Amino acid sequence: MEIFGLTGWSGSGKTALMVRLLPALTRRGLRVSTVKHAHKGFDIDHPGKDSHDHRLAGATEVLVSSPYRWALMHELRDEPEPALADLLPKLAPVDLLLIEGFKRDAHAKIEVWRSAVGKPLIARDDPSIVAVASDGAVPGCPVPVLDLNDAEAVAAFVVERCGLEGASAR
Repeated sequence: MEIFGLTGWSGSGKTALMVRLLPALTRRGLRVSTVKHAHKGFDIDHPGKDSHDHRLAGATEVLVSSPYRWALMHELRDEPEPALADLLPKLAPVDLLLIEGFKRDAHAKIEVWRSAVGKPLIARDDPSIVAVASDGAVPGCPVPVLDLNDAEAVAAFVVERCGLEGASAR
């Protein structure tokens, strides 16, 4: 399973690019999964649902299944947040795993950067960033710059970088 990431400051457009990038990759016949890091707490469960009641009652894990999907929720309680490397084995194998966030991990990444956000370019100090996707010029950029609005070009870069050109034939 190839691993590739999108990183950047909050508000730069990482999720918007991810949502456009996924169809551009799956149209190539690739099986793609994603991992998203959330800096704040999040909940995929809601009060009033049985699974929510199970978690509140103290269950460490709750698995919810239906004819359309299943989800496993694991409560950390007082445990530390797991590292990305500890989460990866929990996923089913695919051709490509796209990771949004986890900017401190060493996997290859594209930085999503917009001058309007007013934050410095991470790529200048991070060797794991192999390209920058931007909506304009990126002065002093040490890596290739991709058009943030051209998901097909970004997908082509990811496919080439990960050596997935023939993956759709698998």
